[in-house]
Amino acid sequence: MAKSEECCSTQLIDGDGTFNVSGIDRFIKEAKLPECGLSYAVVSIMGPQSSGKSTLLNHLFATNFREMDAFRGRSQTTKGIWAAKCAGIEPCTLVMDLEGTDGRERGEDDTAFEKQSALFALAVSDIVLINMWCHDIGREQAANKPLLKTVFQVMMRLFSPRKTTLMFVIRDKTRTPLENLEPVLREDIQKIWDSVPKPEAHRETPLSEFFNVEVVALSSYEEKEEQFKEQVTSLRQRFYHSIAPGGLAGDRRGVVPASGFSFSAQQIWKVIKENKDLDLPAHKVMVATVRCEEIANEKYAAFAGNEEWNELNEAVQSGPISGFGKKLNSILDTCLSEYDAEATYFDEGVRTGKRKQLEEKLLQLVQPAFQALLGHIRSGTLDKFKEAFDKALSGGEGFSAAAHNCSESFMARFDEGCSDAVITLANWDTSKVRDKLKRDIEAHIASVHAAKLCELTALYEGKLKDALSAPAEALLDGANSETWPSIRKLFRRETESAVSGLSSALSGFDMDEQAKGQILANLEAYARGVVEAKTKEEAGRVLIRMKDRFTTLFSHDSDSMPRVWTGKEDIRAITKTARSASLKLLSVMAAIRLDDDDIDNIENTLSLALVDSTNAAVKDSITAADPLASSTWQEISASKTLITPVQCKSLWRQFKAETEYSVSQAISAQEANKRNNNWLPPPWAIVALIILGFNEFMTLLRNPLYLCVIFVGFLLVKALWVQLDIAGEFRNGALPGLLCLSTKLVPTIMNMMKRLAEEGAKPAANDPPRNPALASTGYRNEGSSSSEMSSEVTESEYSSPSNHN
Repeated sequence: MAKSEECCSTQLIDGDGTFNVSGIDRFIKEAKLPECGLSYAVVSIMGPQSSGKSTLLNHLFATNFREMDAFRGRSQTTKGIWAAKCAGIEPCTLVMDLEGTDGRERGEDDTAFEKQSALFALAVSDIVLINMWCHDIGREQAANKPLLKTVFQVMMRLFSPRKTTLMFVIRDKTRTPLENLEPVLREDIQKIWDSVPKPEAHRETPLSEFFNVEVVALSSYEEKEEQFKEQVTSLRQRFYHSIAPGGLAGDRRGVVPASGFSFSAQQIWKVIKENKDLDLPAHKVMVATVRCEEIANEKYAAFAGNEEWNELNEAVQSGPISGFGKKLNSILDTCLSEYDAEATYFDEGVRTGKRKQLEEKLLQLVQPAFQALLGHIRSGTLDKFKEAFDKALSGGEGFSAAAHNCSESFMARFDEGCSDAVITLANWDTSKVRDKLKRDIEAHIASVHAAKLCELTALYEGKLKDALSAPAEALLDGANSETWPSIRKLFRRETESAVSGLSSALSGFDMDEQAKGQILANLEAYARGVVEAKTKEEAGRVLIRMKDRFTTLFSHDSDSMPRVWTGKEDIRAITKTARSASLKLLSVMAAIRLDDDDIDNIENTLSLALVDSTNAAVKDSITAADPLASSTWQEISASKTLITPVQCKSLWRQFKAETEYSVSQAISAQEANKRNNNWLPPPWAIVALIILGFNEFMTLLRNPLYLCVIFVGFLLVKALWVQLDIAGEFRNGALPGLLCLSTKLVPTIMNMMKRLAEEGAKPAANDPPRNPALASTGYRNEGSSSSEMSSEVTESEYSSPSNHN
């Protein structure tokens, strides 16, 4: 496989165990690893020396690790740990080539680096390739069994377990089918896992919880090179998108961001290098009280300087630690056991007294850490309770059930945390911290309870406002005899719906009936307040509403078309109808009638006092009491009164004054229309014209030429009448009509003369006839042109109004 230009490599750890800090920083920069975020994978390989690990990696990942020269003999090729970036594989994949095990260069006894490097590979890798010979399957040493056993045991003690894929690569596969080799290999791995001592928390944890085991087989590279390359190419496909769900490392855990990989690897290697078994110092037995004191002081100083204790003490200042009590008890037991071992031959009384003093000093030293841990457990439990409580409420669980379940669960979790932190030597009481946590939980529940109630109330109040405000406004705007019954129906329907919804929502709060009833009553009062506020708002604009209604009814007919006052309309009846409708609006707005027993006579009172009053009633009102001369309505309380009778009377007076102009304008328009449509003279004038004009009429009958002249004059006058639209001009009044006609008369006459001249010039344009026959024909043509001119003038009579308009 050709090497890609993307490949870059460096030595991560040299053969002496020194971490190459500058080298890995340069390598990560060249590989552009920080840009990958969490989208990267780490693959490492381990196995016996000279087993073809580097060769496999170079063919599998297109890396450039140094390979062994078979012609120079088998010897150590890779020293320490090398790292390289794979070429052409997504996501970004780093490969680590580990120094081979069982090498003669280190010898049989120096296996520390082999264990450390293997442990390092398992700690940082997502996929670990274990290279092994096919003929070594089932053998104890060649299959790396002791190495795997040590690595499993130490890894669980040093690191948080992470999911790692172990891919066993069987090299130089023989005729034995893989189906027969794989069960044997898996059985050996399971036996190693079962034999490894485990912490209590992972005693029953299966191997699959920490590792995915894969087994593949490859042919011999030297004997079947082409087949080997084909198998490697096929295997390479499994490393594409290896961290995606379903990939080789799809279920990995605890991934370090790519930008922190260098620092993480350094710290892991540092911990691995420093984690050596402690050699217990040899102490000589001394037979004196002073020596027991010295031993106790030494143990106290050793405990105070103990690295594990210091790390534990430092870590507990920033947060809770799982297994704190167990770890600290182990350190204390070790310290006291060492004291007992060293002071066992001393006087029993002195030895026991000094031991109790040592216990007291040790407990005084660790008590602040214990109290800090309790504080962290309490605050952490409280925070998790809040989160779980909010999640339970968000998931639709009832408030009371969620509060009870979460409280019980997290108080039990706090008790578990306290039991995990118990110091065997001490009998410290944790009840005060527990009580403090319980009070905090109850306070949080109370605050959330109040907040949820406010939220629910606000939610249903908002729904009520949306459901009542706009419909009530629409009903009040179209005020009629069914307005308040409709508002009451709307009010009851929406209020009952909201109260029912809120009551159902409150059922999960485990409230007493009195408190629940008060909340529901407040919601009903709010709904009433919304309707009353909207009614008061509309009552403040009642005069505008009345004028709008009057204008709508007065200026438009029953088909909502604008009225044209032609003189046939009964303005008095129309005015009375419009004012009655406006008065209806005033009576509706005068008081709030949300209750079924709100019965009043406001409309009749207003109608009798303001609309239906006759002259006799007006005269009688001088002596009788005015029904509107009061500040209250009968049968209506002051709290429900929006417009008092006195205010109604004042508003009506103002309303009539402001609408009187519209009525007078309509009357004027009607009279003007009548005048414009009446063009005939009075009958007596027609009779006088017939009697006085009898002689002139007889003269016209005796001389038909006069009749022709009068007819032509009539046509001209008719044409002028149509062209000038005299009837339309006089509709706006006599003076405006005369002024307008004076400006249009001369241009209209000039226009008519011009058109007559054009019509008369048309026959002249043709060749004139020379003989009498043509002359008589011309005479007939002249007559026909006169007829055409007459028809044109008549035609203009009907066409000019549309042109003028």
